[in-house]
Amino acid sequence: MKFAIFGDIHANLEALQTVLADAEAQECTHYVCIGDIVGYNANPGECLRIVRDLGCPVVRGNHDEEAAGDTQLEGLNHLARHALEWTRHQLTQEERDWLLANKLVRQVRDFTIVHATLDTPGNWGYVTNKFDAMASFSYQFTQLCFYGHTHVPRIYVKGESVELHPDTEVHLQLGKKYFINVGSVGQPRDGDWRAAYTIYDVEHQHVRLHRLEYDLATTQRKIVEAGLPERLADRLSVGQ
Repeated sequence: MKFAIFGDIHANLEALQTVLADAEAQECTHYVCIGDIVGYNANPGECLRIVRDLGCPVVRGNHDEEAAGDTQLEGLNHLARHALEWTRHQLTQEERDWLLANKLVRQVRDFTIVHATLDTPGNWGYVTNKFDAMASFSYQFTQLCFYGHTHVPRIYVKGESVELHPDTEVHLQLGKKYFINVGSVGQPRDGDWRAAYTIYDVEHQHVRLHRLEYDLATTQRKIVEAGLPERLADRLSVGQ
């Protein structure tokens, strides 16, 4: 049994299609989405429908929540705000209702998924170091928890932390607790523009990050043609 665990798609259709094709080639048997299907890029409806059609477990991300709501978009930078205002007009009410209906935290088989943090999942805090991770470990009742939100792949082991690189295969050890950021499909922010997702191999008890080149030029062109800020297109090429 292999789980393809992915998120922070942010309406990047080309990256999502590439990730799912690779997951199939890697013989993944199950799919899990850790949220932020929409926002920033130009294909929110298409990405949402693909994830829905997978019939996989999904948790709600902050961009999913904001795009599905009708509240004032306060406290966001101008790029995120512009993209979310545009996204609201691209989704049907039924699609917005589906985004809001997704839970903040779910248990899948023997692991947990959340978009941001386990201690206050709806406050959308960021886990960027082992001290941030400590708060979530206090609320983690499974050995494994997969999350996103920072767009930076990383593994926190209770009491330590390690970066998660494409050539890193982490073998899970009994008695240890892991809080794992699976990276971003559609807008990586670790200086690597390639789409990221993580495979959890249940039988062999290991976790591995996958990085994939995709049709970046098409994604960037769509952003500009949609009237979204060009900065959103530019940042994709530098992984920021």
